[in-house]
Amino acid sequence: MEPIRSLSQMVQILRSRSIRRRVAVVCPNDPHTEYVIIRALREEIAEFLLVTDDEHLEVAWHLRSASPNFVHIYTAGTPDEAAMLAVHLVRTGEADILMKGLINTDNLLRAVLHKEQGLLPRGGVLSHVAVARVPLYHKLLFFSDAAVIPRPTLEQFRAFIQHDLALCRKLGHEEPRVALLHCSEKVNEKFPHTLSYVQLKEEASQGMFGPVFMDGPMDAKTACDAHSGEIKGLSSPVVGNADILVFPNIEAGNTFYKTLSLFGDADIAGMLTGTLAPVVVPSRSDSGNSKYYSLVLACLAGNQND
Repeated sequence: MEPIRSLSQMVQILRSRSIRRRVAVVCPNDPHTEYVIIRALREEIAEFLLVTDDEHLEVAWHLRSASPNFVHIYTAGTPDEAAMLAVHLVRTGEADILMKGLINTDNLLRAVLHKEQGLLPRGGVLSHVAVARVPLYHKLLFFSDAAVIPRPTLEQFRAFIQHDLALCRKLGHEEPRVALLHCSEKVNEKFPHTLSYVQLKEEASQGMFGPVFMDGPMDAKTACDAHSGEIKGLSSPVVGNADILVFPNIEAGNTFYKTLSLFGDADIAGMLTGTLAPVVVPSRSDSGNSKYYSLVLACLAGNQND
């Protein structure tokens, strides 16, 4: 398939394929979550399993009235119990995706990461991938990790790059271009992540990551602007044409995420990866559009067996 060029195009593809994922939503009690549910029902891309505590049952019934055939209600005594029930629905195959509503992220992740009853396989690495449509860039831009891993180890870099590549390929990029980011192009032992980059590039050259172009260290501008690469005398398939940006730490990734959304007029979607099924955990400050497209991204990604 041709690479997907916009977040709205993901909706069109879901509709054209008649894909309607089953989404377990934990505590769907806030206006943004209600907006996402109603919009997804209108676009016919999802079916919802609303898991709510007794206090907010009325909100769930109101949402069900919009589409009774595609909204189902489950109740739990507390938000923590709602999180565990929603995770159970995903584990047993009754739902394809888990989505956060009005519940603290820590509480939801406690259920997701439960050793016996959670969604992270034993030995797996939980990570976050964001996908941005930036008006001044010529294609979708994937990047990690802006939300989960503080300072990735080599093993964690390796794992979340695999996650990102799988999603990038699912969105039509057969040979993704991965930029390993740093403040310069020099490998320096004072910055341990640059040493990891050397190892990752060697593994990529040996085929560990499948068809891929991987280069770095380089800065974000060089990764996305060919002219910057020309000025620096740098030439590779990645320079000026990156699909995936790999950030050295969560501070850099999160700052990039927030800067794009505030100053870059970017539409951004994001989800947790490494789990048995996609997990949508939007930031409280994300727009309704961003939360909606995060769900769309998860619906398109499907599960690891798709």
